[in-house]
Amino acid sequence: MPPTHQHVHEQLTGNAHDRSGHRRRDQAWLDARWNDETTRVLVVAGSRVAPADQTVGWLSPAQAPDGIRVLLGEHDGRADFAVLTDQSYAGDDWVGLRGLFPALLADSTDATLVFHAIGLAEWHRATRFCARCGQSVHPAAAGHELVCDQGHQTFPRTDPAVIMLITDGEPGAEDERCLLGHHARWPEGRFSTLAGFCEPGESLEDAVRREVGEETGVVVGEVTYFGNQPWPLPASLMLGFTGRAVATEIECDLEEIAHARWFTRAELRTETASGAIVLPGGVSISRSLVEAWYGAPLPGSW
Repeated sequence: MPPTHQHVHEQLTGNAHDRSGHRRRDQAWLDARWNDETTRVLVVAGSRVAPADQTVGWLSPAQAPDGIRVLLGEHDGRADFAVLTDQSYAGDDWVGLRGLFPALLADSTDATLVFHAIGLAEWHRATRFCARCGQSVHPAAAGHELVCDQGHQTFPRTDPAVIMLITDGEPGAEDERCLLGHHARWPEGRFSTLAGFCEPGESLEDAVRREVGEETGVVVGEVTYFGNQPWPLPASLMLGFTGRAVATEIECDLEEIAHARWFTRAELRTETASGAIVLPGGVSISRSLVEAWYGAPLPGSW
């Protein structure tokens, strides 16, 4: 059964795994769990993983290659680890996070574990030197810290990003419209909600108004929180909002948004059904925002 506007982000936020953070410095416990026959290991090569039977390919510790060993957590007495290794280890059929969306959407049991592992893999790839002294860093705390020889600690970062569906007109009315944009680098016909990063000293609501104004010229008034979603590509937390337009004239910046349009529900239904426009996949909070406004699933996806 296809996902509905019961929001896929709930699959990623309502089924959190036990991260066992208190065990990350307990080397004896980590060694014992690594040698336990029930333990599972997810290998992340660069930022790609091996697919297996419409899900992700877990291995036993004995099957895992050398690499940075990361504790993901425990579930029902079973430990889950990731091993982060070089991207050259990946086979031709290995896929990145976007390639896993169909499997994660069909079965969200492993979704938070995969997001956790890939988020840490992206951080380890990007963080090679201490930001304070410039020395090389090495992993600690079961892969959740990086430490240089001077003892300076570096922790994973998460960048807050807003993603928003802006609407115009009487809520629920036949002529109510939503605003979608086409990024300058996307293939023709691909549309999505607008998004952008929160800047220092800025509230999330103001970030919504600023980003929409900068990218499309549309002026936003009321902003309402919708939900959130981890997005380790490479290190974001997507914070979803809806907003009401108070001025609807579009003037795109042309650098990020090449084209933006207002859609009624009827137009959105017709054009997604014909393939004239294509919306993001169902695991994205963008899709949830659109379908929550529309009121039902829509056809097609990237």
